[in-house]
Amino acid sequence: MSVQSLLKVRGGLGAVRGVRLAGVHAGIKQRKRDLAVIVFEASQVCASVITTNEIKAAPLLVSATHLKRSGSAMRALVCNSGCANAASGERGMHDARATARQAAALLKVPVESVVVASTGVIGVNLPMDRVQKGLEKAVEQLESGSKSAHDAAEAIMTTDRVPKMSAYAFYRGRKKYVVGGIAKGSGMISPSMATMLAFIATDMPLSQAALQRALRAAVDESFNMISVDGDMSTNDAVYAFAPTGHGAAPRTFVEALRCVCADLAQAMVADGEGATKTLTMHVTGARTVAQARTVARAIINSNLVKTALYGEDPNWGRVLSSAGAARAGMDARKWSLLLNGKSWVENGGIETLSEVEAHRELEETNVTMELRLGIGKAEATGWCCDISRDYVRINASYRT
Repeated sequence: MSVQSLLKVRGGLGAVRGVRLAGVHAGIKQRKRDLAVIVFEASQVCASVITTNEIKAAPLLVSATHLKRSGSAMRALVCNSGCANAASGERGMHDARATARQAAALLKVPVESVVVASTGVIGVNLPMDRVQKGLEKAVEQLESGSKSAHDAAEAIMTTDRVPKMSAYAFYRGRKKYVVGGIAKGSGMISPSMATMLAFIATDMPLSQAALQRALRAAVDESFNMISVDGDMSTNDAVYAFAPTGHGAAPRTFVEALRCVCADLAQAMVADGEGATKTLTMHVTGARTVAQARTVARAIINSNLVKTALYGEDPNWGRVLSSAGAARAGMDARKWSLLLNGKSWVENGGIETLSEVEAHRELEETNVTMELRLGIGKAEATGWCCDISRDYVRINASYRT
């Protein structure tokens, strides 16, 4: 199976059979959609990857309990934006449970089959009267298709400028299957999960164990390899759903899932708060994939690299010093650096591209660099955006 064998389709999560969605304005935010509901026609197995932050938001804790009690047999997901319901004490736990209960009652499904998620400002309480009314409105508006998926993707946005959707179709024999997803993420994005939520589904039957393995691997090479500002949130989560099946995940499915995750992750970088440019950072010639990922993460997480990217400053020393700071076992004599496919620095420090030429390459909106370590055959790729003056403006007044 190759990526070329996949068919990119429109609609994101709305392209998956058996999924209905809605995105409504409940009043948590002043004007924009702020509550999404996703419902599955039949019970689904669910896999998850959540933040490693030691402070986890109430919805993550409640959802983990539901997944354990139900044996990962899920029927619905509710997500609000505008309030993270994090660091909100016992009130936050009560509100997360109440959200699940209210959704379950409206949908006539077991409460343990509902996943809840939140995103927004930390340390404030959910306005539960508005959530209740929003749930009633959303359940009335549940539909399948791309329009409802777009509404749901819009409803989970915070500082995002655009909704994020992706879907791929593939065939097993003569039967067509789809993997689709929606996501949000624009700021507080750092390798090893970030202020991001992604909800993914497929109509291919899978076991929970197979879905979990495939999701973990896809997250490691996508959502765990992006950076906007190096900060990690309390609410980050990826949930993936599939009809109950057996056995290992087919390679066709794995490739489709990888592509959906990669699309959504790269869309977050492109939509980074105040971003004007993106950087694709390839690290090649490493001893192991782990080494390559460690070096790539160090580079894409460097504020010095990101500000140089914004200023179109051909300061390759920032890339090199960030790579070395990872202490991953580089050989100082063997590395070389390419910029947009052109040799920039060779043999551990010999410039082959003039400053004027390098500056011209950095004027591109989408910049690619490759750091060749010269000590092996493993590789990895990370993505980041620049840090601009607008990033400071947005985050200096986030609450106000």
